Amino acid sequence: MKTTHLILVLFALLILGGGAYWLTQTDSSTVVENELNPTDTMPVEPDGGIGDGAEPLEEPDDQAEDDAPYSNTVEIGNSVEGRPIVAHTFGTGNDHVVFMSGLHGGDAPNTSALGAELIEYFTANESAVPESLQVTVIPTLNPDGLAGDSRFNANGVDLNRNFGCEWAATSMWRDQEVSGGSAPYSEPEAAAVRNYLEEINAVGAVVWFAAEGKVYPSACEGVPSEESVTLAATFANAADYPVDAEFDAYQINGDITNWLADEGVPAISVLLTDRENTELARNLAGVDAVLQALAAE
Repeated sequence: MKTTHLILVLFALLILGGGAYWLTQTDSSTVVENELNPTDTMPVEPDGGIGDGAEPLEEPDDQAEDDAPYSNTVEIGNSVEGRPIVAHTFGTGNDHVVFMSGLHGGDAPNTSALGAELIEYFTANESAVPESLQVTVIPTLNPDGLAGDSRFNANGVDLNRNFGCEWAATSMWRDQEVSGGSAPYSEPEAAAVRNYLEEINAVGAVVWFAAEGKVYPSACEGVPSEESVTLAATFANAADYPVDAEFDAYQINGDITNWLADEGVPAISVLLTDRENTELARNLAGVDAVLQALAAE
């Protein structure tokens, strides 16, 4: 009996020892597992998780292709000596209002200077252009004359005698006979302006000259149109210039504003007071009044 009892005791101890060993191994595994799996979160990938060295995707700009540029600069032609004639356009409307200067080059350099000031003004003041309009400024129509300190282009032609209304080979400037060219638009400068204006929907035009300090409506072989008379009065009243119905100091053939009238575009000539000052403030007042009036039509 003693031997049997001893065998049973040893068997019981073996069973108890194996269970303890199994419990010990289970607890040890649990501890090791916790050590290998810390509770700290993994860091976010610096590239947003799209791959090593890849650039983050940018959101597409749906408006980029739909928005028309506010301003545009185009070379509409060249002078006899190859200088560019440049048109600067502002706004996104359907109707163009055209402001031009520098047709008499170095004889009236302040008109080109005024054109440059208008470009600076519209560049800095987008809201000055009504939504229905585009404003085009051509500051120097006679770049050769401006560079050479001459009224005429490099061919010796008075460009304000080279347009189609009542053109003549010779015309007058004060008491001096001047050349109107060999034919209407024989000069590249006049042809460039004609071609450009025939491509756009111009609803009004202002051309600056010097020097008298007065505004004239345009007319071709007859009385000025009602639209040109209204345009002249609108500009003159705002700019505080006197207005006259007709320039009759001497005969003019092939005038640019009179040609515009013949094309059905209301146009006016603004003669600055002298050949030095741009009279910017008063001309800006006239420009704004014209734009508001044309936008309201």
